[in-house]
Amino acid sequence: MRKYEVSDSQLISLYKNGNEDAFAELVSRHKNKIFTTIFMIVKDHDLAQDLLQETYVKVVNTVKSGRYNEEGKFLPWVSRIAHNLAIDHFRKAKRYPTIVMEDGSNVFNSLEFSEESIEDRQIKEDTHALLRELIKELPDSQREVLMMRHYMQMSFQEIAEVTDVSINTALGRMRYALINLRKKMDKMNVAYDKNIYPE
Repeated sequence: MRKYEVSDSQLISLYKNGNEDAFAELVSRHKNKIFTTIFMIVKDHDLAQDLLQETYVKVVNTVKSGRYNEEGKFLPWVSRIAHNLAIDHFRKAKRYPTIVMEDGSNVFNSLEFSEESIEDRQIKEDTHALLRELIKELPDSQREVLMMRHYMQMSFQEIAEVTDVSINTALGRMRYALINLRKKMDKMNVAYDKNIYPE
């Protein structure tokens, strides 16, 4: 059987039975798309290559441990692993988000900390930490768009391509993420703290 006639599912089965060439074909078949998925998020070639390698290490570990069950959906599954690794990279880097609410106001004023008192700085840092916790509570699809847009400065076109949805869907998810975030902050009485929301 010629390679291009073999499905991803068949290649996975062959690999499970010890055929290393089958896995090499899977990597070759999809690596460009997976690399692009990662690169569009991290925008760094070397980092994207590292995360691509890490993605395939996770794939190998999952398949060899018998935990792979995405029959017929290999590419979406690998894309999700790559996507999550790229997102995790930013989460570990602890970058502070600049969230813009629907009315155009910034959740955080990005003035240099050096211009603030110790008290103001502590309030801001505490609220950054709170915001990160609130973002974690958002539905996955909303949190994903929010992080890609504001942590990673991705355009909605890029977000739509990476998450495989329409631009309107990406925009809608962003809108609901901001609405939910604002509701959560309102409940905690932090929405109108002048140290956080400059006029």
